[in-house]
Amino acid sequence: MHIRLLALAVLLLLPASAAAEDPAPGGAAGAQRSPSPDFLFAPPKGSVSFRWTVNMPRANSDWFGFVREQLTLDRGDFTAMGLAGDVSVTLTPRADLVIGGEWTGRSADSEYRDFVDDNRLPIRQTTRLRQFSLTGGVRYALAERGRSVSTLSWIPARVVPYVTGGAGVLRYSLMQYGEFIDIVDFSIFPDQLPSDGWTPTAYVGGGVDWLVFKRLALTLDGRYQWASPNLDESVWTGFEPLDLGGARFSTGIRILY
Repeated sequence: MHIRLLALAVLLLLPASAAAEDPAPGGAAGAQRSPSPDFLFAPPKGSVSFRWTVNMPRANSDWFGFVREQLTLDRGDFTAMGLAGDVSVTLTPRADLVIGGEWTGRSADSEYRDFVDDNRLPIRQTTRLRQFSLTGGVRYALAERGRSVSTLSWIPARVVPYVTGGAGVLRYSLMQYGEFIDIVDFSIFPDQLPSDGWTPTAYVGGGVDWLVFKRLALTLDGRYQWASPNLDESVWTGFEPLDLGGARFSTGIRILY
């Protein structure tokens, strides 16, 4: 009985005595305890991100006011979802050059608010708005992104907030199709009313990266983007530029390389 108790005590003490030992750096014991060290051999040269995004356009131009007045559309019907991503290259310990792209799209069904057809049925149509932007800018970290502990190891910070800004081009595609009312004789006719084109765009924003593994971070990004393309005058006559500015929020992953 005493022999069994002594053997059990030895087994319990073995892990504690092993943990108390201080093996030489790079020794076999250290390699076994830390097969995947929580550091990098050098600061990252850049990153790649993939994000799911929500686009909330301000929708303040007269075209948006016109369709909201005539049709059963509200400002929220133009809130769109999509995908975004970027590739960055490190310029300084805190600054990155960033090339990004984003696509969002939304379709909304509607009907005339004040008119029905001869059978007292709704006069229906669909409005589809898609946007794609390609931008270049700078991202600046508001805290140190990591620290060097020797010439061969660099420990990344767990949480890094940042600000960002840039400019580029945006392509929009607007299509309204279905049934419409002729304002001259109030007849109902089917039609398609397209408009698309390119326009300059710019943005400012900020976000935070939260490291979950030594080269993988969760990222939250918020920004305000400006864009005001002209509508196709052959289809939409007399309207001011389309207000596509608004807030954009995205979340996803960032991979350091």
